[in-house]
Amino acid sequence: MAKRRSIDQYIRNGKEEKLAARAEQLAGIFAGRAARYDAEGSFPFENFADLREAGFYKLTVPKRYGGDEISLYELVIVQERLAAGDGSTTLGFGWHLGQTLHYRSTGSWPEPLFRRFCQDVVERGAMINSFASERATGSPSRGGKPETTAIKTDAGWLISGRKIFSTLSPILTQFIVSAWVQDEQRLGHFLVGKSDRVRIEETWNTLGMRATGSHDLILDQAFVPEDSRIDQLDALGHPLPHADDASGWLLHIPACYIGIAHAARDFAVEFARTYRPNSLPGPIAELPHIQLQIGQMEAELRTARNMLYTAADRWDKETGNWADLKPELGLAKYVATNNAIQIVDKAMRIVGGTSLSRTLPLERMYRDVRAGLHNPPMDDTVLRSLAQEALQEPHSKSES
Repeated sequence: MAKRRSIDQYIRNGKEEKLAARAEQLAGIFAGRAARYDAEGSFPFENFADLREAGFYKLTVPKRYGGDEISLYELVIVQERLAAGDGSTTLGFGWHLGQTLHYRSTGSWPEPLFRRFCQDVVERGAMINSFASERATGSPSRGGKPETTAIKTDAGWLISGRKIFSTLSPILTQFIVSAWVQDEQRLGHFLVGKSDRVRIEETWNTLGMRATGSHDLILDQAFVPEDSRIDQLDALGHPLPHADDASGWLLHIPACYIGIAHAARDFAVEFARTYRPNSLPGPIAELPHIQLQIGQMEAELRTARNMLYTAADRWDKETGNWADLKPELGLAKYVATNNAIQIVDKAMRIVGGTSLSRTLPLERMYRDVRAGLHNPPMDDTVLRSLAQEALQEPHSKSES
């Protein structure tokens, strides 16, 4: 019986096996294009055409609207494998898959609007992302008030402002935009369609994740009809409550980075097996210090993957316990992202100076995994949350 690959450790059934195989097939195609997109900083339209052709756009769409309704656990499987081919494509695509799962699980959209969006995904290949970051406010997770405004009109709203880090912007035809609703003095969220009042300014020129298309989105009195406001309000204009999914869908982010790290690990292990300098009787894999570095990579990778898949599985099963899972979900991201950086660093140390060459994928992987530190939830937020959990924990009887 053939030995099972380490990446397949968390495959539990035939459905997941088929999903993983489809993702790996796409990743192989993406890998052949990744260096070009990275060098150009251009958007990988070809990769997204392949994802659409494979039916991946609708993976997290509810079955009642023609989607596959995959679980968070299955989403992690997909993301980890796609990222081995191209991190930029996978991170961008994860925002679409993850947010669709988020809206599916929380019921936060008006049902007619969500149904219309899902039908657009299934029938016309639409995608979505939410744009909230602004230069003056920084990350929306920090709680800054947006400078983007929504002015009420008789038939809807006029949205004006500039959003940064607008990932997927080159390919989207509709955008979720947060704006300050002037007459309500509160934050609102709107589904904005592409028009002559919406434009993309190509500002994205970065160290890593260069092909995500995270340009600036500029809205100049973009009209949004009444039925395209996402926030649901009661008769008095107060927001209606909806389920809090503890942002479990954000696991698409660490899944992407640990997928890049896994690919770097595979590259370094194969290099160690086959590289035979003439100063040695065999491959460098026989050297104790190389085996030590490989062992350290394995420990970091297995720890991160265990936390990632355990958190996803618990989120899928413990739907009534989502709030209590938030620290664990954040910790999974913290460990996966930081371990991914260490894993790629060790992979480059094993390969040596040639790892810096742009003819090899390692230097791109090294730059890409660094971006994980700047995706939510941030390290300090996770650690503060864990500290608060510890400080609020009741004393044990032996301590009282």
